[in-house]
Amino acid sequence: MRPLLRTLPEGTELWRCHQHTYGPESFNPNRAHPYFGGSRFDATEQDPYPFLYAALDPVTALCEVLLRSVDYEDRTAVRLIPWAQASRYRLSVLRTTRELSLIELSTAEGLAAVWQDSWLVDSESGDYPKTRYWVRLMREHTAEAHGLVWESKRCRPRSALQLFGDRCGDGPLVTDTASSLPLDSPEGLAEANRLLNPLRAVISSPWPD
Repeated sequence: MRPLLRTLPEGTELWRCHQHTYGPESFNPNRAHPYFGGSRFDATEQDPYPFLYAALDPVTALCEVLLRSVDYEDRTAVRLIPWAQASRYRLSVLRTTRELSLIELSTAEGLAAVWQDSWLVDSESGDYPKTRYWVRLMREHTAEAHGLVWESKRCRPRSALQLFGDRCGDGPLVTDTASSLPLDSPEGLAEANRLLNPLRAVISSPWPD
């Protein structure tokens, strides 16, 4: 296995939708169960490392967190995101402090280089134990990789990514605090809904119009 790599230059802007209880630059130290729960590329006890999911634009960052398994309403053909869910999150802007190399999974060539096809990035949650196993293989064969990048299933053709906290060194990211968008505020909700509107998705509001 010889994975292809994509370079993120120093100063690249990343967007992250994360819970208020975690800092924008905080890597997730938790391990997913080998067979149940977790997300597509979470670390496990078999290969424990802190990780961070992000995107290269704000819409994708929102979609990756808020539009998982959200169906269109029959009457309105709109995807409704409950306020109780969205209000736990904020949208933060980060910038890389150094050049990072990510395993390329957003092209047919990149997937073929890791002996896979679109199943790796498009499969449903029932296959996540297998996709997490594949991250172990890719990491074993690519010691120089700082993370992964793939085409977002929920916001094609834009990119989602994961960083490996054990390989990025100290302080790989800095936060643009002025651009933080808390989704539990009227201003944050309005901006998030503006971004989601072209995708026919809306966060319900607790405030009267």
